[in-house]
Amino acid sequence: MAIKNIILDLGGVLINIDYHKTIKAFNALGILNFDEMYSQLNANTLFEDLETGQISEEDFYLAIKKIAPIELTNQQVQTAWNALLLDFRPKSIAYLQTLAQHYTLYLLSNTNSIHQAAFNTSFAKEFNGKHINDYFTKAYYSHQIKLRKPHKNIYEFVLANATLNPAETLFIDDSKINIPSANEVGILTHLLLSNETIEEVLPNLLNINK
Repeated sequence: MAIKNIILDLGGVLINIDYHKTIKAFNALGILNFDEMYSQLNANTLFEDLETGQISEEDFYLAIKKIAPIELTNQQVQTAWNALLLDFRPKSIAYLQTLAQHYTLYLLSNTNSIHQAAFNTSFAKEFNGKHINDYFTKAYYSHQIKLRKPHKNIYEFVLANATLNPAETLFIDDSKINIPSANEVGILTHLLLSNETIEEVLPNLLNINK
């Protein structure tokens, strides 16, 4: 069955991220065990709660400030938390317009309101006031839909909400942990490796011209 829909991850696919920068930023604030608290494979409940909209930004700031050995401001916590967000991939963003001529595009991201505000601001600066959502038929953010990858129910939600046939849907993500549960609901997948970009991989994968 032919692919009609493409669901794209954000971090590591359309925007470059470096978790170590946030770890280093928190270390500089005296929180030396942040790397143990936060990792992609074993997220602390605090971070999962933030990414599923279970707690507010203020709750998050307060929780971080409680474990810090020195008094911190919300702005210091926010700056450290946002340090992992780097630049968008301009060629990949431009390629979305090519893809949209052939496929219906969706964005599916594990994120939170703090990061979203930051990357929306940087995207507008990098792309002449545009919004990342403008490139997609619909964008799904974990903190807004209160579901999070790799749980299977987030994929079931997107399929139902967008009325998609999983056999006609391709999901691109850079985290191996997010792939199996998407496959379980029948979605086709591609794990985007660290040396790959969507504009390099998808033309061959989908048999379309660049």
